[in-house]
Amino acid sequence: QVQLVESGGGLVQAGESLRLSCAVSGRSFDSLSMAWFRQAPEKEREFVASISWGGHSTHFADSVKGRFTISRDNAESTVYLQMNSLKHEDTAVYYCAAQSYVFAPMMTNSNDMEYWGKGTLVTVSS
Repeated sequence: QVQLVESGGGLVQAGESLRLSCAVSGRSFDSLSMAWFRQAPEKEREFVASISWGGHSTHFADSVKGRFTISRDNAESTVYLQMNSLKHEDTAVYYCAAQSYVFAPMMTNSNDMEYWGKGTLVTVSS
């Protein structure tokens, strides 16, 4: 059974940074392309960032480009989302998701994801 477990969420002030982690088990991690989505209260889930299975391509939503980075450690079966210069509008539950062998720009549709974590809450106070 494939499990994705997010961690690293919390309460920060605007302008600060957080790093989210997502640990994957139950499946060969290097066969999975990984993505982060987020869902703010009363809003639909939206794409944030993605990274291909080998880490050779990444893709970002325009709203986070230049502030967020995504990386992966295949030896640790973990994907990271480094979030800098956080804004109040970044407040959301952040979800880790996975899809087999797909290039990062193809991961923007949440309906295409094969696996999901349960999410971690990020709250940015203004």
